[in-house]
Amino acid sequence: MRKIVEASIDVGIHDLSIFAFSTENWSRPQDEVNALMEIFAETIERELPDLVEEGVRVRFIGRRDRTPESLQQRMAAMEDRTGLNTRINLWVAIDYGGRAELVEATRRIVDSGVEASDIDENVFAAHLYAPDMPDPDLLIRTSGELRVSNFLLWQLAYTELVFVDAFWPDFDARDLRGALAEYAKRRRRFGGR
Repeated sequence: MRKIVEASIDVGIHDLSIFAFSTENWSRPQDEVNALMEIFAETIERELPDLVEEGVRVRFIGRRDRTPESLQQRMAAMEDRTGLNTRINLWVAIDYGGRAELVEATRRIVDSGVEASDIDENVFAAHLYAPDMPDPDLLIRTSGELRVSNFLLWQLAYTELVFVDAFWPDFDARDLRGALAEYAKRRRRFGGR
């Protein structure tokens, strides 16, 4: 993650979203889930000072209530310590699923008492996990998979997709620059001609 955040800063990216743990990942063996939760907690502890120094603002999207309390506290502390940073926004999706986000947004709209006739795209977007997160311009899907894996389903409506064979741990600054070069060749039409 660190090398991609640094490379993103170098090329002028202002918002970077990383899919760390999906809602479906809970179905993995319990010892694997426990190990991943420990890795997340250790990563926060290890990376927090450098992220603060680099000007990275970290924000977590997804459900927090199912993660261990100690991890929830670390996530809150990281958001608090980086909250005033403006160099790059790092959005970390943990216990995140696009379908779950859409269901939760619908529940929030119903709970808020909005009339059905008043619901439009703006109202719906305002009830997502992170309404201030901009829609991605580019999704880079690693590991040779040709799917979005339930990631940011609402936000990806007009996102350009680039698929790379490198697995996430091996994805580096060169791969990032290659994906950005591919993206730069495209003409975005947002549904128009």
